[in-house]
Amino acid sequence: MGNPAGVKRDFNALEERRLRAHTLFKRGLTDAEIARQLGVHRQSAGRWRKQITESGRGGLKKAGRAGRKSRLSEAELKKIERRLKQGPEALGYEPGLWTLERVADMIEQECGVTYHPAHVWRVLRKMGWSCQRPTGRALERDEVSIQQWKRKRWPELKKKPSGRGVR
Repeated sequence: MGNPAGVKRDFNALEERRLRAHTLFKRGLTDAEIARQLGVHRQSAGRWRKQITESGRGGLKKAGRAGRKSRLSEAELKKIERRLKQGPEALGYEPGLWTLERVADMIEQECGVTYHPAHVWRVLRKMGWSCQRPTGRALERDEVSIQQWKRKRWPELKKKPSGRGVR
């Protein structure tokens, strides 16, 4: 069955459920009865019984976190966040915007860990950062020139129908 999208597994609750199964096994209940009481499949109860037989109660303990361990420690993440708050200008980048390539470069310089720019967003999301765009417009923006270009030049550049339609 699994979990709905976006719902993380509660490893402590899963371990508690397996340990409840252990106490029910000691009472002499069948796999089917235990599965019914705990809301699991009968095969899960059978697998737990086998683990208890082979490894004892300790065989039902949680395995730990799922997935690969982070390549960056908590201290390194805090260091990266401080550098992000300083802005890209502190690293010598001209426009004041962070890009994934720039963040990947900064992580490599600061921590010696190489990330592909396409995967940097996972690190940023883990730290609570999100994609942002500047809210304001450039001070140098010339509204009169823009309107003139839209009225005169753009219609000249825009593709027009060829006039050879299907009849």
